[in-house]
Amino acid sequence: MPDGKAALQEVLPKRGQLSVEDTASLVLCKPKVLPLKSVSLEKLEALQRAALEAAARQPEEPPQPQPQP
Repeated sequence: MPDGKAALQEVLPKRGQLSVEDTASLVLCKPKVLPLKSVSLEKLEALQRAALEAAARQPEEPPQPQPQP
């Protein structure tokens, strides 16, 4: 077996069609838009905000000791 480039020789047909293989190329597609926050995270934040507002609305009273029997 010969070494180097001589090992592979190019063969062109004398008759018929010449077939050329396509090389792989990049195909661009539209970018996918991802939400910055998930729906469940937004719901949790809304619940937390509502709880903080409800806690702020209640007047702060010191806890009263309950009478023991």
